[in-house]
Amino acid sequence: MPLDPDVAEMLATLAALQAPALSEGTVAEARANYDGAPKPTGDPLPRVEDHTIPGPEGDLPVRVYASSKATDLPIVVFFHGGGWVLSSVDGHDAIARRIAARSDALVVSVEYRLAPEHPFPTPHDDCWATTNWLAAHGAEWGGDPTRIAVCGDSAGANLAAGVAIRARDEGVRLALQALIYPCIDDRQDGYPSMGDNAEGYFLAATDMVWFWDHFVPDAHRLDPRAVPARLDDLSGLAPAFVQTAEFDPLRDEGEQYGRRLLEAGVPTQVVRYPGVVHGFVTRWHAIARAEQAHDDLAAALRTAFA
Repeated sequence: MPLDPDVAEMLATLAALQAPALSEGTVAEARANYDGAPKPTGDPLPRVEDHTIPGPEGDLPVRVYASSKATDLPIVVFFHGGGWVLSSVDGHDAIARRIAARSDALVVSVEYRLAPEHPFPTPHDDCWATTNWLAAHGAEWGGDPTRIAVCGDSAGANLAAGVAIRARDEGVRLALQALIYPCIDDRQDGYPSMGDNAEGYFLAATDMVWFWDHFVPDAHRLDPRAVPARLDDLSGLAPAFVQTAEFDPLRDEGEQYGRRLLEAGVPTQVVRYPGVVHGFVTRWHAIARAEQAHDDLAAALRTAFA
């Protein structure tokens, strides 16, 4: 498919800025650029609350969203993207609101600690601690602890996949792992999209090297909770909904992970969105095709919770 017209316009605007690659700048510069970029307006909701839960090393901030005051709502634990280095609960506030508005779930967005100051396993441990706490205490916030999904975009999807692996191994039942253009493998060989979409499509293959190097020390590169592609046995994992983008270097590793889940007997749906690039789901102010992805994600969550 050709580039979506909205995407082509966005890429032309970015190219005109002639911004340096992530690997050519500092973490502070990358964070400043990310935080200063335009973002969509979030859906108004009757319930948006900041809380803390007991984390691995003290209180862990989370933000709770719901489209109603109802109780016994299914729970979506949301982990934001940004290469484990960028963004925050505030940076992904709009998409968390959108998920709550369209799925009628209680969405809990996690302010996990960022790399490189806090490399793996810290971000994973923060996300796991939140999920595990909600499985025991979600009813205190009006959630149904028997219906929990994990969800994230990009690096957040990596964290969701890692939490799903740990949930299987530690006996916490999840209704769904919703993986939006996930980072699944630190190796780039064997994925044609890493070459075909290596540069010029918003996220570059070299960006992913920069992100992985900040997130996972060499000593942890074989840990499937950090690099889900390293997992040999995928049987028994939570059902999965995987969204990929046609012009994304991460496209093929996400789709291959979906195929491996299916081969392991895990109910899995993989949807590729034509003409779009990495990051499109959180940029509906600029890319109208994101709306379809939002609807599909909400439908997958509703089905899993039903």
